[in-house]
Amino acid sequence: MFAPAKTPATIISRLNQEIVRIVNLADVRDRIVTVGGEPRHSSPEEFRRFIADEKKRWEPVIRESGASMQN
Repeated sequence: MFAPAKTPATIISRLNQEIVRIVNLADVRDRIVTVGGEPRHSSPEEFRRFIADEKKRWEPVIRESGASMQN
């Protein structure tokens, strides 16, 4: 889940709490698995690190393709 840049930390925290609560509901977890997903969640900080790592990982491929990355 993404939010607009400069979204207040209190709102990000509340969204994360609700996402964790919803992903942990048995029927939601079952549905995610049924469609081939992996029910999981992380903290906003863990997600930021994941996105930063993915940008670094894919930057050479993107650059070589002629495409550009947006922040």
